[in-house]
Amino acid sequence: MRPVVGLQARVVQVRTVPKGETVGYNGTWTAKHATRIAVVAVGYGDGYPRAASAMDAAPGANAIVGDTRCPIAGRVSMDLLAIDITALPDHSIRRGDFVTLLGGDIGVDELAVAAGTIGYEVLTSLGHRYHCVYRPA
Repeated sequence: MRPVVGLQARVVQVRTVPKGETVGYNGTWTAKHATRIAVVAVGYGDGYPRAASAMDAAPGANAIVGDTRCPIAGRVSMDLLAIDITALPDHSIRRGDFVTLLGGDIGVDELAVAAGTIGYEVLTSLGHRYHCVYRPA
């Protein structure tokens, strides 16, 4: 089967987080080394699952940045989430670039497992703040 839903969002900021600093609400994710973070303009207010957040004790969901899978870092907030882009070459991702949160190699069921739910809930939660593009089959 082919995936029929995709979700992309723009990078609004790229930052370097020093070792030992936390990312996200309540500081649940700590940088184990100097880490490059892409802040992305999507959050639970858009229907992206807050439960897909990453913590020190447990990884969260992934995103595809460029052609590389990168883990979410910290809590998914209402309008933003952070992605660890340390594995990417410096300056390869800039403000305004798109990242893939759903689609490509990241299926609905994979995102659902990361959020502790089912694919149907992921799909029905996607909000009205997205710009939808319908493509012919």
